[in-house]
This record gives sequence, C-alpha cells and structure tokens, in this order.
Amino acid sequence: MDLEARSLQPNVKAVLLAKLREYKSDLNNLKREHKRLASANSNQAARDDLLESGMADAMSVSANQRGRLMMSTERLNKSSDRIKESRRTMLETEELGVSILQDLHQQRQSLLHANDTNK
Repeated sequence: MDLEARSLQPNVKAVLLAKLREYKSDLNNLKREHKRLASANSNQAARDDLLESGMADAMSVSANQRGRLMMSTERLNKSSDRIKESRRTMLETEELGVSILQDLHQQRQSLLHANDTNK
C-alpha cells in the first residue's frame, strides 16, 4: 500500500500517506494491546493453575485431617466405652462388698448374741 500511495499524484499521495501512517499506528497500538491482554490471560491462567494446585493440596490436607479426626473420634468413643464398662464393674464390686459387709455384720451379731446367751 505504501508503494502504491507513493506512485500517485502529489496531492493524493500526501493524504494517502497520512492515512497509511495513521493505520499503521492504529495497527501497532492494537498489537500492543493484544500482547498485553494475551500476557494478562497467560498470567491469569498461570495464577488459576497455581490456585487449583493449591486447592488440590488443601483438599488433600483437609481429607487427611478429616481422616485423622475420624480416627481420633473413634478412639475417644472406644475409651469412653471402656470407662463406662469399668465404672459399671466398679459399682457392681462395691455393691458386692457392701453385701458381704452386711452379711459379716449379721454373722457377728449372731455370734455375739449366741455368746451372750451361753454365759
């Protein structure tokens, strides 16, 4: 286009060359804008990739923590059950001890009463 405009008459040539310079300037501006946007998009894509991998890591850590929490909860529940069972056994043993002491007290009273009647 530049060569064609230079080969024309001087009055038309000046107008066409000015328009051509304007078009070239617009084209360069558009190219710069395109590069800027493409760079921003690639930066955004890289950022998104980074965030996605970070989220995957966070989800993995979260799943790991959830698993450990579930195991801890299960151990805590088992320990609570053992404590309840131990407490039940302790109460049964205490009841049995009280019963034995009552029987011994009655036997002592009987022996003392028998001893008093024999004298």
